[in-house]
Amino acid sequence: MNKALLIIDMLRDFLDSRGALYIGDSKEIIQNISARLEEWRLQGNPVIYIMDRHLQHDAEFKMFPPHCLAGEWGGEVVDALAPRKDEFLVFKRRYSAFYGTDLDLTLRELGVTKLELAGVCTQICILYTAADARMRQYDVTVRKNCVASFDDKAHAFALKEMKETLGVKIV
Repeated sequence: MNKALLIIDMLRDFLDSRGALYIGDSKEIIQNISARLEEWRLQGNPVIYIMDRHLQHDAEFKMFPPHCLAGEWGGEVVDALAPRKDEFLVFKRRYSAFYGTDLDLTLRELGVTKLELAGVCTQICILYTAADARMRQYDVTVRKNCVASFDDKAHAFALKEMKETLGVKIV
C-alpha cells in the first residue's frame, strides 16, 4: 500500500450552487472523482479526504468570504463523494493539506510514497498541496479531469506549473 488518493475540498461551499464560494458547474468533476474513488476503493488503497475547515474569524476571510466553517453545512463533503468510516479525514485551515496538519505523519505511517490529488481549486489548494508534497519527496499525479477551478486561466497555469516546475505527473 504505497499510494493514496487525496480528495481535496470536495465540499458543499465550493460545489453546491448555494455554497459561499461556488466554483460553477460541478457535476462533471463530481462524476469523474466518484469514478476514480470507486477504483481506489476496489483496489483497497487509502483514501484521504482533505477538508477546508475554518473558524469564525479566520485570517483567510480577509481575501475570501467566510466559507467551510467548522460544524456548518458548507464544510461537509458533497453527498456523492461521502467518506466511509474507514477513510481518513484531514482538516486544514490553509491552502496546503500539509500545513498545520498531521497529513505527512499519516501518509508515512501508511507507507505511502505516491499521491494522486483530486478536487478544487486547481490553482489554490491543489497547487499548494502538490508543492508541499513534492518538497517532501512524494511522487504526485494529478488527473486533469479530476481537478477544477472558478478561473480557467489560473487552472491552466497551475497545471503547467505543477508539471514543469514541480515534476507532477499530469494525466
